[in-house]
Amino acid sequence: MQKPLRSQSWFGRKGKDGLIYRSWMKSQGIPDYEFNKPVIGICNTWSELTPCNSHFRELAESVKRGISEAGGFPVEFPVMSLGETLIKPTAMLYRNLASMDVEESIRANPMDGVVLLCGCDKTTSSLVMGACSVNIPTIVVSGGPMLTGNYKGKKISISDVWRYSEEMRGGKIEQEELRSIEAAMCRSRGHCGVMGTASSMACMIESLGLSLPGNAAIPAADARRKVLAQLSGLRIVEMVKEDLKPSAILTKKAFENAIITNAAIGGSTNFIIHLLAIAGRIGVDLSLPDFDRLSSNVPLVSNIQPSGSYFMEDLYYAGGLPAVLKELDALLHHDCITVNGKTMKENYDQAACYDRDVIATTAKPFNEATGLAVLKGNICENGAVIKPSAATPALMQHTGKAVVFDTIEDYKNRIDDPGLEIDENSVMVLKNVGPRGYPGMPEVGNMGLPKKILDKGIKDMVRISDGRMSGTGFGTVVLHVSPEAALGGNFSVIQNNDLITLDVAGRSLHLHVSDEELAKRKEQWKPLKGITERGYVSLYVNHVEQAHLGADLDFLKGASGSEVLRDSH
Repeated sequence: MQKPLRSQSWFGRKGKDGLIYRSWMKSQGIPDYEFNKPVIGICNTWSELTPCNSHFRELAESVKRGISEAGGFPVEFPVMSLGETLIKPTAMLYRNLASMDVEESIRANPMDGVVLLCGCDKTTSSLVMGACSVNIPTIVVSGGPMLTGNYKGKKISISDVWRYSEEMRGGKIEQEELRSIEAAMCRSRGHCGVMGTASSMACMIESLGLSLPGNAAIPAADARRKVLAQLSGLRIVEMVKEDLKPSAILTKKAFENAIITNAAIGGSTNFIIHLLAIAGRIGVDLSLPDFDRLSSNVPLVSNIQPSGSYFMEDLYYAGGLPAVLKELDALLHHDCITVNGKTMKENYDQAACYDRDVIATTAKPFNEATGLAVLKGNICENGAVIKPSAATPALMQHTGKAVVFDTIEDYKNRIDDPGLEIDENSVMVLKNVGPRGYPGMPEVGNMGLPKKILDKGIKDMVRISDGRMSGTGFGTVVLHVSPEAALGGNFSVIQNNDLITLDVAGRSLHLHVSDEELAKRKEQWKPLKGITERGYVSLYVNHVEQAHLGADLDFLKGASGSEVLRDSH
């Protein structure tokens, strides 16, 4: 027997209450019979301030067609949209706020199921976090990657931002040429065309089983993206009838599949923070050691920038994520149920690879180095992360003297000072860019090198911070140091010329300073004066958890369900 529709507690009422709920909706020209159908919310993060998602009005129409075709009643609603490229001080500051918007919008309104339209980095994580907290049938439609750029006959995309920036700082190109490059780089709708955070999030969604197969890589400009959106609209109505909820899909095995996949594709380190936050919402026991345990023996299979040479568009033509998952068959849990009602293995079993330059095999991978490693040591008692597949092999075991920047402003003011005491063997340390210290944990961990180092032809150095790095970035960069500097731990008292050893193979990050000396320094330590706190920022600073826990707000852990506790009518 089919479970009664949740929406009927609004639209199925008699008397005054039913009249109020239906009458106001009928002002939009909705016929009476629609109110007996499954009501499907389309959670839309369209915004002209979020360029990655600027085509979502059009994509929503395809979803609506599918919902209507399947006998559902589509209702589109907006939520806070987080555009990584424009929002200051960082979109990560508002991820948890957007998740609250999504959670309360779904719970408070008459929806039986929901389609999440997301593309840009934080729109994906925040929408899934919010939907998990309510736990009604949910399917995700990503916006898709942009088409690959082309400049002077060379394929380019967002990862080249860092390369061109260093070339300009090194005097190799001028500002005017950079303006020409930027026009050729982002030439279509869609999110970053490399395996940056947005693409990593789309792959995360598919490997978790929250989207239809193939969702991750179809380019935004490809007509097949609209087809997938319409098919997703069709499927969500069936999911409501089956009562297939996120809690049935997002098992510990599903999370493990996602971690293995992220390592094999060279996915963004931001994946860790977002997956931990999602696990916290759905009630799955996931911790930082799980990421290292599951990633350590997974080689790089996808040859996609920034860890490789190709682009998301190429990945789609090569067979998309299903072809990657098939290569990982021996490592994955096969029986995880997905949104289409099939198991993960059933979804990728017939997939084929059409280009071995783009998708390799686990027997002959592009890079033996995995896409993720978790470090421990006296610098990071609760952990830190590095992306070996995007790092310089010669620096994976390195000891050097610390050059410390107390804030991002301090870094910007001194990095190109000719008098800065630094050489290519130094270890750059950036403090106070963590969840509380910034606040919001910005993507500044892959600090640009000093001009005098670039002038030597050096392109990489060991860099350490309590912040994040864009998924489009690369280099030997240690991130997410926990506890962050703002909490007064060992990381907060590193001084210039302290010796630091990075040993990725040994999973260690060690400061060569005695425990006694560190204790003395911490007694003298004083936190930096923070920004004026009010409103949401104050709430965030006082309740945000550390990076190794997912940087969610402590009071948002766990699901609160779909029940509306009070009724105004």
